[in-house]
Amino acid sequence: MLGSLDGPAMASNDETRIEKDTMGEMRVPLRAYYAAQTQRAVENFPISGQPLPATFIHALGLVKLACARTNLRLGRLDAKKAEAIEEAAQEVIDGKLDAHFPIDVFQTGSGTSSNMNANEVIANRASEILGGSIGDHVVHPNDDVNMGQSSNDIIPTTLHVAAVLEIENELIPALRDLHMALSAKATAFDDVIKTGRTHLMDATPIRLGQEFGGYARQIALGMARVESTLEGLRELAQGGTAVGTGLNAHPDFGALVAEEIARITGTRFVEAADHFEAQGAQDAYAFTAGALNTLAASLMKMANDIRLMGSGPQGGLAELRLPAIQPGSSIMPGKVNPVICESVIQVGAQVTGNCHAIVMGAQWGQLDLNTMLPMMARNMLESIKLLANVSRAFKTKLLDGLEANVEVAESYVEKSISMATALNPLIGYEKAAEIAKASYKTGRTVRELAYEMSGLSKAQVDEALEPRKQTSPHA
Repeated sequence: MLGSLDGPAMASNDETRIEKDTMGEMRVPLRAYYAAQTQRAVENFPISGQPLPATFIHALGLVKLACARTNLRLGRLDAKKAEAIEEAAQEVIDGKLDAHFPIDVFQTGSGTSSNMNANEVIANRASEILGGSIGDHVVHPNDDVNMGQSSNDIIPTTLHVAAVLEIENELIPALRDLHMALSAKATAFDDVIKTGRTHLMDATPIRLGQEFGGYARQIALGMARVESTLEGLRELAQGGTAVGTGLNAHPDFGALVAEEIARITGTRFVEAADHFEAQGAQDAYAFTAGALNTLAASLMKMANDIRLMGSGPQGGLAELRLPAIQPGSSIMPGKVNPVICESVIQVGAQVTGNCHAIVMGAQWGQLDLNTMLPMMARNMLESIKLLANVSRAFKTKLLDGLEANVEVAESYVEKSISMATALNPLIGYEKAAEIAKASYKTGRTVRELAYEMSGLSKAQVDEALEPRKQTSPHA
């Protein structure tokens, strides 16, 4: 047995074997499960040094497993071969063969290299399972593992399957937890009155809980937007083969593969309503990228708000106390920075860039096949992973320990010239503006000056300027 599930795919230069494909001979690392076509791609694309994400490779294994089961069900694939392919594909799904998928992201735009990488790895591992050796083609990568398939439907199918699984299993649960944390803070901070700010300038009073309730609603809407993209992603290109016509595939192949993938994963997948759309375009991916980008914008907004409200501690707003989780400076003792907020903002910027690249990928799909698929898969899966991970960090490292600096927050309210706004219905805009300007010029509060300048009784002034009432004028 030449292969090793535990060892690295690559070997030193003197530990190689000869493999052949339709273009001739290639030297391949001795213990690698892949063969000539994968090695050609490794040598042709020394671009980023980054292979496709493991989540994509695992989803590719899942699709191959479903295809093998479907070919067996249709009576096209020998039972022993089908069982061996299933076992080998399951090892791909489980991550046991990750080291045998070395091809760079920036490869052939259809992902053909990665499809053949999977075909070669699964074929060689299945050959071993049946008692053969690597390279002897007991199980053939094209004729058996790739039966009824093309890279042009396998890779788009894998893009969709991987995105759905990562959104459902990672991102949505993380967002639910974040939403609960924000909602809890909205309740906890409901009695904290503070100065609202528009254009970064003082505005009428608001409750800190109202602001956090707004953040919670942003996440709830963000989840709904992301979930709305799943309907398009559940349509799978499998069954279209080379250009969408289904040449060389059984007419029921696409529907049965989608049914099998749904059974394996426990979530809904269906055959694409139109295979020409499913392979020639990637609009569902562009739509999903847009929803993730909107979520990123929401997270950036609230993280930036929180670091502004937590700025200080002496020279800033200091309305919030952020958890001190690490030293903030190599030169300034005692300095603590809003590092989690900064992490959230950086993730948002990366997701925005990924979205732009995905949209460009969708725009540049030409004729009957999109040829930006590996890049789009990489960016989509990175965005989902980053958003899920940073949402968890935002919740556990910041929100769970976030406190309101009640005294500071409420102290700004009485000093704000915007308190004069509540006097408008009683004395008119111009008189209220006169009081506000006098407050700013003299440093005296609007309340003090209103007692003297408004012509209203002290009781009328106090009722109009009661801060809590201003935050719920229609209660």
